[in-house]
Amino acid sequence: MPITGMALGDEESGHNRVWYQFNNESYVHSGDVQPVDIQTNPIIDPILPEGQLAVVTVPFTDTVWSLRQQEFLAYRLYYATTHWVYETVQDRQGVTWYRIDDDKWKVKHYVNATHLHLITADEVAPLSPEVPAEEKRLEIHLPEQVVIAYEYNQPVWMARTATGARFRDGDYRTPTGTYITNRKRPSRHMAAGDGADANGYDLPGVPWVSYLMENGISFHGTYWHNNFGRPRSHGCVNLSPQHALWVYRWTNPVVSLTTMTAIEKNGTMVEVIDQPMAD
Repeated sequence: MPITGMALGDEESGHNRVWYQFNNESYVHSGDVQPVDIQTNPIIDPILPEGQLAVVTVPFTDTVWSLRQQEFLAYRLYYATTHWVYETVQDRQGVTWYRIDDDKWKVKHYVNATHLHLITADEVAPLSPEVPAEEKRLEIHLPEQVVIAYEYNQPVWMARTATGARFRDGDYRTPTGTYITNRKRPSRHMAAGDGADANGYDLPGVPWVSYLMENGISFHGTYWHNNFGRPRSHGCVNLSPQHALWVYRWTNPVVSLTTMTAIEKNGTMVEVIDQPMAD
């Protein structure tokens, strides 16, 4: 559906006041709408032997386990998710596919190559590299559900977030404290539980993951909702894919385009604060 306008609800409408207008007609609350684009891409062949990072540029694309039996679907990959591709393969109809090696289940599946854009080094280049590492920090304000970036103690960027929440089966609130972003992955298949678990999830291609804690709590892009401003995660700091990419590029360590996992002892300081911000 084409998003043709935007409006703000009144103050009584809660944490997220943004409404999208569809097709110059009715309005829908933005929390359940994922803004997407529709862009097809040139096919790159050959793929580098170590694999290349790619991003989905269409609303969704279905992968298959086998090119000979394409009726058996594997995963539905959504707009702005990221994936590692390893080779190009043509099916009997001459359609070109990229092979994806899943980073969690260690299985292979195939995706229409025109639906993925191979990311370039410029697109993940560091932001504000001239600022010394010790002069950068992030604050996560839980009451207000915002993330603020500081350079030389001056705020330079802010985004709404959705942090950890309390569910029926447990307390997943994001822990307060001081942490560093010392581990990063540009793509991660995140999964927990199973189909019978009300809080289970299976999310391939979670983009731009910057970890804060050893238990996996991290900043990351979120494509399964657009309802930022209220706690709703299992502890992680949900951001839009675009905002997660900003954090990924701005924080340390710097990650090269071909690195699947970066781990360093040093990183950018992050404070998780549970006190209301001063007026």
